[in-house]
This record gives sequence, C-alpha cells and structure tokens, in this order.
Amino acid sequence: MRTGNLLNTQIEKIADLPFYTEGPAVDSNGNIYCSTLAGGSILRIDAQNKITEWARLTCPNGQIILPDDEHLICDNKPAAIRRFNNRGRFIKNEMEGYCQGIPVYSPNDLIIDSDGNIYFTDSIRNKGKVCFLGTDGKQRILTSDLDYPNGLVLSPHQEWLYVAESYRNRIIKIDLKNPESPKVFAELPRHESGREQDNLPDGLSLDADGNLWVAHYGMQAIHRISPAGRLLSSINTMMPFTSNLIFADEQTLIVTGGYGEPGPGALFRITIN
Repeated sequence: MRTGNLLNTQIEKIADLPFYTEGPAVDSNGNIYCSTLAGGSILRIDAQNKITEWARLTCPNGQIILPDDEHLICDNKPAAIRRFNNRGRFIKNEMEGYCQGIPVYSPNDLIIDSDGNIYFTDSIRNKGKVCFLGTDGKQRILTSDLDYPNGLVLSPHQEWLYVAESYRNRIIKIDLKNPESPKVFAELPRHESGREQDNLPDGLSLDADGNLWVAHYGMQAIHRISPAGRLLSSINTMMPFTSNLIFADEQTLIVTGGYGEPGPGALFRITIN
C-alpha cells in the first residue's frame, strides 16, 4: 500500500457511502465529518464509526471546524459560505453569490488564518478565483484567471497561501502581500493516459514539518511535497477518485473521495508509521 520513500502506512476504510465525499474535518471531540455534495448532507462519524446526518445543505463541499466547533461550509449551488453551530444548525451566510461585488460561481474549499479571516476558492475553468473574507467585513479577490483553483492551505507562518490549480496539474503559492502574481510551487506527476481529467490535484493539508500533502483526484494518490516543492513520496489510496485530506493528528490522515460521481463514495483513515 506504499509507494515512494520514507513512509510506512496502513490504510483502513472507515465507511462505504452512497455519495462521493469531500470536506473532511475533525472536531474537538474527535468526531469525523465529511460532505456528500450531491447527497446534500454533512455526515458525522463518531469513535464507534456510527454515521449520522449532521446537517443539510444544497451541495456541500469543503468545510472547516473552528475552535468553538462551529463549521464553515462551502455550498456550491447557491455559491455560498455558510456558518453552522456545533449542533448542525444554520447560523448565517458569510458570503452568497458575490465577493467584492464580483460574481462567485462555485465555492469549493476554504481555510481560515489565525485572526479568523476566511480564504476560499471559486472553482471554474480558466476564470477561477481565490477570495478573501475579513472578520471586519472586508471582501477581496486575491487573484483570478486560474484554471479551476481547488484545495488551499496556509503556509506555517501564514505568509503564503498554497492552492491546487487542478487543470494545470500543479500547486501555486500566493504571496499574501502581493497576491496578484502567484508563483508555481510544484508541478505534479502526470497520469500515463495523458488526459487532463486523470490528473486534477484537489485537497491540500500541511504536516507538522511544513510538508504539503496533496490529494490527487485522478491519480488515486496522495503526494507529500517538501517545503522546497520537491516530491518526497506518494501513497496509493486504493480509492480511484481521491478528493481531500486532513490530519486528525500528526500520524493520521482522514481521506475522502469515492469510486465515481455522484457516487458511490468512501472515507479512509491512513496511519503513517
């Protein structure tokens, strides 16, 4: 189950699900959450692997859990960022339809910084955007004209934002002091078929050493990339469409995706020894 160097991994399937999954998250009690997109729900999986529907949306995608266990969720179809309390009840929209007066079409994934500001991707072909929502209500388009910006994560000192640019099969990095001019951080391995849809980097996560972990949707893989942008190792996830990932702790990844879209889906746990 392992490819590449320096990793010894164990892969465990947590659940088979009717819908393709996204938006992995873990709350302060260790409960795991995922979104089901076409299924319209956020699911919660407890320590006994009991699955319950936690919230209903239209087409939920990326989500994050805040320190108080509130959730911020990208809802694709209404083009909204929605806030829910820790019991799965809707509180308000942080954004719907527009950012800085400019239309938003498909919020995909999001992250917050240490001050609570929100960064999210608007995932469309060629004209995709990375957007900012400040705690003071300020909105800003950080950069645009990207070919399907997808997963994103902040660098350890929050000076850079790493973004998966799916249809260019690469990771870019955005200097938050000069966001209009993103740079290429890493080019990713390409599928032998040569087809764009067999590549498509998706969700991102960062480990304690500052390495970037990439869910490579069409490659059935997760890649570990050094802070210098060098590919260190790859893991075959055993899941044909690998959408997203999050560290539950320093040695445990929760991985979403599935076997087709809109389904079936699955949820995996990867332990790194």
